[in-house]
Amino acid sequence: MNRTQRIRLLARVAFFALFVLAPPLDLFRLDLTQGHFILFGMDWTLDLRDVPPMQAALNLVLRAFLPIAAVIGLGVWLSWKLGRVYCGWLCPHFSVVELINGLMRRASGRISLWQKTPPPEVQADGTRIHPRPWRWVWVVLAVGGFALLWAVTLLTYLLPPGEIWGNLASGTLTRNQALFIGVATMLFALEFTLARHLFCRFGCAVGLFQSLIWMANPRALVVGFDRAHAESCLDCDRSCEHACPMLLRPRRIKRHMFTCTQCQQCVQACERVNRPRGRHIPLQMVAGECARDVSERDFGRRPDVPADCFHRREQAPARVRPAGPPVTEEP
Repeated sequence: MNRTQRIRLLARVAFFALFVLAPPLDLFRLDLTQGHFILFGMDWTLDLRDVPPMQAALNLVLRAFLPIAAVIGLGVWLSWKLGRVYCGWLCPHFSVVELINGLMRRASGRISLWQKTPPPEVQADGTRIHPRPWRWVWVVLAVGGFALLWAVTLLTYLLPPGEIWGNLASGTLTRNQALFIGVATMLFALEFTLARHLFCRFGCAVGLFQSLIWMANPRALVVGFDRAHAESCLDCDRSCEHACPMLLRPRRIKRHMFTCTQCQQCVQACERVNRPRGRHIPLQMVAGECARDVSERDFGRRPDVPADCFHRREQAPARVRPAGPPVTEEP
């Protein structure tokens, strides 16, 4: 795991903790019993009753329109520059997707039940994973545990968290609370098991919003493939594709990477294959004019891009290591 992936892991863990703890800490939630939002422990209301019309209009602008516009504006700017960076670096749902991917691969050899061809047990990038059927126990526990956690957490965004967690711990949930948690847990368990990639690609409005804006910017951050050094891929087993949690092919053009989450795991896999051999790394993150080769290389178009897009990012090759056993990803 390189520095980028360590930072990404810390960001995802921190944001997942924030997602679960925000309601109990009154950082953010919509309390249906009181009929308004709670933000950082304070009541967030529009305060439109019993105030002059001008004050009501001002409250509506300051407490509703401006905050919503600021959040949307920030999301548009980040998506325009970086694509689905929220999905790959923060999203609590995608964190569960990646975790289940890893557990399922260790149990069955595939990261998805629908993956036709399993990755090799020993990859060119040093990954060594030998599937063991007994590990399905961990898959089932993870799916069930996270499905329940998601269901309970979502309910605490709508009802007092102390009441929900207290009733759950004591087994005194109301009928409606038990019904919501039971149905939501079942739906999340089915989605985590059978359709988690499908949901991320087409069912998540936040993800689609980011992808559509990202696609409109040909100079946005994207995984670039240096075709001048494509020979580095000849003796590789597509480790970059096996590393992608969304089952994408990173060496293709941008429109085929519509749901890329910018996790950069494919780039790390490419580094692990080529750096020990002292070779150029053909997969790198590019932006600006360099990104146009990926974004606009379609339908016969060959955009003019700077010749040093990849060379200027190439680090000094590491000393070639002697042949040895692959790096293991198993504990």
